[in-house]
Amino acid sequence: MPEPLITIALEPSGRVSARGADALAATLLRRAGFTEINDWHGLRHRMPLSSSTEERAAVAGYAAQMLRAARYQVDIDPRLDPDPPQAPTPTDPLGRYAVGRAVLDLTDRVNAATTAEQAAQALDQILDPADGILIRLQEVLEAAAEKCNDFDEDGSSFELSDRFTAAAEQLTQIGHDLDSAAIGFRALEPAAPTQQPQEQSRQAQVAAYDETAVTSAARATSPATRNTPACGRQGAAPDNTAAQPTAQPARRPR
Repeated sequence: MPEPLITIALEPSGRVSARGADALAATLLRRAGFTEINDWHGLRHRMPLSSSTEERAAVAGYAAQMLRAARYQVDIDPRLDPDPPQAPTPTDPLGRYAVGRAVLDLTDRVNAATTAEQAAQALDQILDPADGILIRLQEVLEAAAEKCNDFDEDGSSFELSDRFTAAAEQLTQIGHDLDSAAIGFRALEPAAPTQQPQEQSRQAQVAAYDETAVTSAARATSPATRNTPACGRQGAAPDNTAAQPTAQPARRPR
């Protein structure tokens, strides 16, 4: 099984080159749009220098996808890779098992959750009855059971088909058992604190308003307030000038 390293680089001149290809990799590179060159520098593949930036990225990305599908290791310039593989793990150094890595990421999300809601959001990816991992895995096993019969030519696949069917039924039961597990997980979230400080502030504002209203009403009914002249001066003597006799001038002696 071929696993050499193919390097796809963006040279300073702007040309895209690929090195390290064997016969199969060379065929894939030519199919993607590379031109094979074999001179005193050695065997390599290049794209035309006149290619646009979009063309270089498209051809290089397509070549990387085909090489990875053929299980080659591909070291490609990040500027040319539209679909970088998942980071490798100790058990999957080539990043071949993307689905398993996605489930591993969910495990990391559950372990890193600081609230029940965060953990429940990760569990939804597994337990959702329509699109979760459990229901999809059940469908895969059911399809495998049917394919056993399609590929069987001598009638010896019944035992293998039954094993896939039994495993799918077990997943169905697990899905039923965990149907409301994510909801129960969310119930572990502590209740949000009440807005007691805000409520106390609102009550204080209402009390202050009521006190102001009572004071205004008391002033409106006070006798002193009713006798206040229109000009606003309080305590002024009443104007009784009209009731007093007019002063007579003194007569001079002759």
